Order: sequence, then C-alpha cells, then structure tokens
Amino acid sequence: MTVARNPALLERMPRAVAIGTFDGVHLGHRAVVRAAVEAGLTPTVVTFDPHPRQVLGGDVPMLATLERRLELLTACGIADVLVVPFTEEVASLDPVAFADQYLLAIGAQIVVAGVGFRFGRGRAGDLESLQALGLDARTVPLVEGVSSTRIRMLVDGGDVAGASRLLGRPVEVEGTVVGGDSRGTGLGFPTANLDVPAELLVPVNGIYAGAVARGPEDLPRAAVSIGVNPHYGGHERRVEAFLLDWSGDLYGERLVVELWQRLRDEQAFESEAALVAQIGRDVENTRVAARPPAT
Repeated sequence: MTVARNPALLERMPRAVAIGTFDGVHLGHRAVVRAAVEAGLTPTVVTFDPHPRQVLGGDVPMLATLERRLELLTACGIADVLVVPFTEEVASLDPVAFADQYLLAIGAQIVVAGVGFRFGRGRAGDLESLQALGLDARTVPLVEGVSSTRIRMLVDGGDVAGASRLLGRPVEVEGTVVGGDSRGTGLGFPTANLDVPAELLVPVNGIYAGAVARGPEDLPRAAVSIGVNPHYGGHERRVEAFLLDWSGDLYGERLVVELWQRLRDEQAFESEAALVAQIGRDVENTRVAARPPAT
C-alpha cells in the first residue's frame, strides 16, 4: 500500500475513494471501505490526521494510532491512502476547493462515505456537493449500533468484550516498550512496560486477559495491568503486559496488545505473597480466556 501526505505523491488514476477519519476502522468504517474496494477502480482512502475535532477544539481520545489504522486499512484491501494533515487552513477550504485539491487531484471518480459525512468550511460540503462536481458519490448506510462514540464509551468503561463486537476485532492498546521499575521481575512475572501515545484511549484501570501481536508470530497470551499499582502506592498510570510462556528482550519494540476480557479491578493486598498468588490466578484466567471473534 502506498501512503502519501501530499496528493501530488499519488499517481492520478481512476480511483474509488472512501473518505473519513476511520478511527478504529470499526464495522461501520469497514462497510465504507468495502464499498470502495468493490467499486472496481483502484481502492483508495482519503483520511485525516490529526482528528479534525482535535484541531477544532475538541478532545477526542483515539481508538487507534495512525500507524495501526493504516495496517487495518491494508488488511481491508485498500491500495493507496492519502493522509491529509488536518490544519485550520484545511478546515477553512470551501467544499469545491477541498474536492479539487484532495479528490480530483488523485483521479477520484467514485467517492463513498457514511451517512452524514460533511466536509469543507463550516461543514458545508456533503456527497451531493461532490455529485454536483461530476463525481459518482455514494452513501453507505450506517451499521446499526456501531459508532466510534459508542465504542469509546465501552472501552472507557472497561467493557472490552462489548467494544470488540462493534469493532469486529479485539480492543487494542499500543505503545513502545520502555524501562520500568523491574518490580514484576522480582515477583516472578516480568512485564513489558508500554509508553502509550497520549492521544490513544486506554480502558479503565484493571487487570485484563489478552495477547500481544508480534508480526506473523502466534499471539503470545498476556495478562495486562492498567493502572497505578496501588499495592505499592503508585501514582503514575501504566500499561504493563506479562507475556505467558515467552522470554526475550522487547525494549524499544512497538507492541500492539489485544484486550480480550476484563478480569478484575486493580487493588492493594495485605501482603506481597497475596499479590503474587492473585497474579498467578490472573495468569491462569488468561490461559483460558477466549479471544473475541473477528468479523
């Protein structure tokens, strides 16, 4: 897949373009992307980074990093992606100027988007505006009950199983492995401490069963702690993953961690022995946890 941040870097050719932010590439987004893939022209996505609402004064915790979104779009069959760096200047473009600069410039002939898609200054543009410019603009129906807002609510509350049904895949957190305090190693459960991008939504504190995606390898199951480690009086929120039956040096690696099931709240214990015993139970529960079905 070719990824460009400037339309001049994509060859002008007949394209079917799916347009949107596609945060999370959930089931509704995938319906839009599928319409572009099935249209018969070069399937292309025009998306935005950062999220337009972040530039226009809103606070939007993201369901996936841009890198992860691009990986998911590739898996959907998209050939090329134009990432529009969203700025106040881009927001001020009138619909005709936007279409000319970012759609017509790459050869778009078919444009697909979800119901209610708007673009351009003051959100004045819609798919009818594109039809007036001679484009074959097609509306893709919403997938009932599926929205990024709803998924954010579920993830924020720790309902990763419910959120996964709307995503069509497990909820994920992502980050780069950095050094921690090595307390888990001392307890016999060494963890990968993730530096998670600040804009990424992380579920409510607790212990989760999941797995770590490591390229083409099998998914090593992981017991994941999200929180401040209250047993030791911690204050810094962390995401730490203990990979079951795996050893190796992960420092500096980017990890995508799937969260399959919330096991329990984080808590302080009456002794370190009680903490170790509970971690052991968390590990066993992780061994038998079922991965949410991908759809």
